[in-house]
Amino acid sequence: MTEVRISSAAEEEFADALMWYSQRSLRAATEFDNEVDRAIQLISAAANQYPAFDERHRYYLLRRFPFAIIYRIDEPGVVVVAIAHTSRSPGYWLMR
Repeated sequence: MTEVRISSAAEEEFADALMWYSQRSLRAATEFDNEVDRAIQLISAAANQYPAFDERHRYYLLRRFPFAIIYRIDEPGVVVVAIAHTSRSPGYWLMR
């Protein structure tokens, strides 16, 4: 398993999304939290397996929520740079 670090910007995006879901449904918020945790575990186990966004970044699409986990592989591990809603402009996080 590869170490996965989460950038402060990605943590903030996750917290905002979790708050949004929790204001609507605690069940949805719990499921979103679980889905993000599962995605990070899968990325940790096989970071190179998921599609490339560009030369430096890869992404994992959540199954049940309109979000993508955007990450880059940096030695010695993986850095999550965004937990991006899929309706946002692609690549808004590129400068992170």
